Amino acid sequence: MTTQIELRLDMSDKKFGQANTSNETVIKWANEMAALCQPDNIFWCDGSEGEKSELTAQALQQGILTTLNQEKLPGCYYHQSNPNDVARVEQCTFICTETREEAGPTNNWAPPKEMYEKLYSLFRGSMKGRTMYVIPYLMGPLGSPLTKVGVELTDSIYVALSMRIMTRMGKAAYEQLRNRADFNRGLHSMLDLNPERRFICHFPQDNTILSVGSNYGGNVLLGKKCLALRIGSCLARKEGWMAEHMLILGVESPEGEKTFVAAAFPSACGKTNFAMLVPPQRYEGWKVWTVGDDIAWMKPGPDGRLYAINPESGYFGVIPGTNSKSNPNAVKTISRDTVYTNAALLSDGDVWWEGKDGPVPSECVDWRGNRWTPESKEKAAHPNSRFAVPMMNNPVVAPEVNDPQGVPISAIIFGGRRANTIPLLFQAFNWGHGVYLGATMGSEMTAAAVGGVGQVRRDPMAMLPFCGYNMGDYLAHWLHMQRLMKSPPQIFHVNWFRKDDSGNFLWPGFGENMRVLKWIVDRCRGRVGAKESALGWMPRIEDFDLNGLQGFGPEQFEKVQAINSEEWKKEILLHQELFMTLRDTLPKELIFEKELLVSRI
Repeated sequence: MTTQIELRLDMSDKKFGQANTSNETVIKWANEMAALCQPDNIFWCDGSEGEKSELTAQALQQGILTTLNQEKLPGCYYHQSNPNDVARVEQCTFICTETREEAGPTNNWAPPKEMYEKLYSLFRGSMKGRTMYVIPYLMGPLGSPLTKVGVELTDSIYVALSMRIMTRMGKAAYEQLRNRADFNRGLHSMLDLNPERRFICHFPQDNTILSVGSNYGGNVLLGKKCLALRIGSCLARKEGWMAEHMLILGVESPEGEKTFVAAAFPSACGKTNFAMLVPPQRYEGWKVWTVGDDIAWMKPGPDGRLYAINPESGYFGVIPGTNSKSNPNAVKTISRDTVYTNAALLSDGDVWWEGKDGPVPSECVDWRGNRWTPESKEKAAHPNSRFAVPMMNNPVVAPEVNDPQGVPISAIIFGGRRANTIPLLFQAFNWGHGVYLGATMGSEMTAAAVGGVGQVRRDPMAMLPFCGYNMGDYLAHWLHMQRLMKSPPQIFHVNWFRKDDSGNFLWPGFGENMRVLKWIVDRCRGRVGAKESALGWMPRIEDFDLNGLQGFGPEQFEKVQAINSEEWKKEILLHQELFMTLRDTLPKELIFEKELLVSRI
């Protein structure tokens, strides 16, 4: 089914650049969009090193990038975005399906025909005086049965250079596509960056994304959240796999045994830090490998296990708070070949952000371009300032990261930022109970979020902003996936952020999270027992490694694992609020799981 409106464009006088592909569908579509947007030139990207040098030189000449200190940060550049364009815009993000019910109550919805007409009117002539970049890219390793091909058309050289980092961009995409027409069509124009004319729209029936009025990565790098999650989740439901907002890591024992884990955490919950975890000294000989830090595509394999790939080839991470304690591997990763966006600039050509190693500078240029000192009221780096860096820079990138078959997932972990109620660690009784844990996952908002500090936002599977269809149907798809697996992953829930009555964190976190990971691995391998609780299986004190953990013994462990029945009664009422929102499509199995929890509490 297709709902695209006919453009009726006269292209008889248009002579755009020579295409570097023989795929007639790509050429025809690119020319149609060029006739609509009317760029002065078309640049057909091939992903070569020479092309990177050429585009970087142009971006520097146009002032879009600034060269950083090449002795300190070789291959690194700085980008400053418009102050009105610094984050994802959920209120401007739409799922365009034939019926509102398909998009569901948690998505913004618009009829496809109406939205095509609206956006094409904005795109008309939007690239006059600019170059249109044709960016072919792969989401996933070359040759993987899960890999998808996309082609993004954009008038942003920043997007062209960033897509080179974040995806497998270039001729390899055309080679995988061959003469087929089943590629994702993505059209992006910065227009005038007017927030009143900013739209990020997804058309699942057409495998199409239209983005206009922004140049922020999360809104315009269309392979990322747009294709990999919103469109990807729709394709996954139709094709029998899962597109999830999850990191993927591998745990290797000193004996060489590897166990792979996927984990879903909402923003500000330490996802990238966990994906690049450095085991503490206690775990000498153990290694944690990063497969991916943000997105997992997972499909049952012929052996009945769930296999996952990371569809991306780079990291688009938040900079503030990144340091040698929170994430030493990230510090090494971003030391070269990185594009920094909206950090602060030092006089020697280095970048700075709140939480960086070393002393606070006496003066720098903030992310808006203004002079900043420690007495300034505003942050020097924007709280959502970002780095874009190739994943192969990561010193602990998994050797299997480009394996077309993916890695077998033994455990799925859910976790949010909660100061109370939720214990450090517990395990679901079974798959259905695990889906309930993911569906009811909540996380406290930050000070910048609507509702203020401490208010809990329900974020099922950390997918609330990213699911491309009805959330109730999405949860039903999770339940259905169990039937496709002989050996489904075990499901766990964690909370690194529980506090005591004085507001201090009960759990030390960071590298010590390896102790939690070790128990999870041992549970998956059948090596340790557990005790039954109202919430699920919990570690027995004799099975959880506390050796060498200073200031944290059995008494502290009991506190961080405590179940407060009064707090849980309030928690279950919040679960009910979510279920009421999804009542028309909520799977009845989750209602049963809630009633079981009520009876146990």
